[in-house]
Amino acid sequence: MGAPQFIAAALLFVYLLECAWLVRIETRQGLLPDSNHALCIYQGLEQWKGGTLAGTPASLRSEAATGVPSTGRAGHLRVRDGYNQDRSPLYYLIAAAPLLVQPAALPVDSQIGQLWIATPYLFVGVMLGGSLWYVARRLYGNAGGYIALALYCFSPAMIVSAAGAQSLGEIGAVWGAFGTVFTSIAVAHTLYAPREVVLWNWRRILLLGLSLILAVGNQFSLVVLALVALLLMLWVAPIRKRAVLAIWATGCATATALLFAAYFFRPAIFGQGMAHARWIDFDPHALTTSWSYGHLVQQVFRGSPPLMIALPAALISYLAWKRARYFGNTAPLIMAVLFLILALAAPTFPGQGCQLSALVFLFVFVAGVFADLLETRQGVIVTASLSGLLVASAIWNLLQLARLAHS
Repeated sequence: MGAPQFIAAALLFVYLLECAWLVRIETRQGLLPDSNHALCIYQGLEQWKGGTLAGTPASLRSEAATGVPSTGRAGHLRVRDGYNQDRSPLYYLIAAAPLLVQPAALPVDSQIGQLWIATPYLFVGVMLGGSLWYVARRLYGNAGGYIALALYCFSPAMIVSAAGAQSLGEIGAVWGAFGTVFTSIAVAHTLYAPREVVLWNWRRILLLGLSLILAVGNQFSLVVLALVALLLMLWVAPIRKRAVLAIWATGCATATALLFAAYFFRPAIFGQGMAHARWIDFDPHALTTSWSYGHLVQQVFRGSPPLMIALPAALISYLAWKRARYFGNTAPLIMAVLFLILALAAPTFPGQGCQLSALVFLFVFVAGVFADLLETRQGVIVTASLSGLLVASAIWNLLQLARLAHS
């Protein structure tokens, strides 16, 4: 533990306070009994207690909690034959986990109780920020880590996603996507050491499996990350193809076993859930409309206003400056473009998770390019400009939260 860790912890603490403040604002009206989040918690709690599995026909037909018909209770869910097409029971189990250990002194309808309910999302939000800082610092040094984390901690999109009360669970899928990409890159780098492939890498393989299940369990369409992980590993370690395939297959098997566990090891329902899952959500027609592109750009810049200046500057520097075009900058840029394409082609629910994932990888890319720029002769100018931009963004974000509190 040193100064970098304490600075990162301080930024994450500010981020946590922002999220908690937004939870307080959102829960002034309380958790509506027929809201999507309340119904999600109810179904997850039923499964935890040994009842029907969440996201299956039995759970979606149940009206005991609110008396609202099943068609209304589905809300934003896309259901086919009674099965949730987009999410596994893992999404519901995570949402309901706080109620398993909720103290009696924290009633659900109180603001403190609502904050307790939001703890899974707050935890994931902080851990995603910590993961982002760790990766950026390893790639680009302390400066890169600070830039990426500052963009994250004062991003309206990341704060709203972790607030919980109105969350649809995307923050968990984003953490899983981020972990899948960079764990696959990390494990591929270790293959240049002449050691036992699977046994020596068992921790990274387990982490890869956990990342995949967190992504796919919250959003089935992110199964594309399994293929992405394989391609990244082959890119990093092309001379160890057999080892890559062994590790990748073991990681995917681990993720599959964990997904089966989310169905409480019930083979029949697990098979039906997989058969009804929407694994591919790609509408080519959405790529041909100018409105889709304008809307996506607007959402990205709303999610992180500093990117309106930082992203064009980083892209110009990347294209014009050979030094910036290396793997550490190229990989997150490719991933950001991939997720933006997926968001364009899935303008409904799945696109929201892809937009957030793209934002996180853009934070890494921007941090990498600016970390390189800081080492040039114009480093003082870059430092002053970037510091002013990030400080102005932080102040604007805090003022917006204060305005919401008084509205």
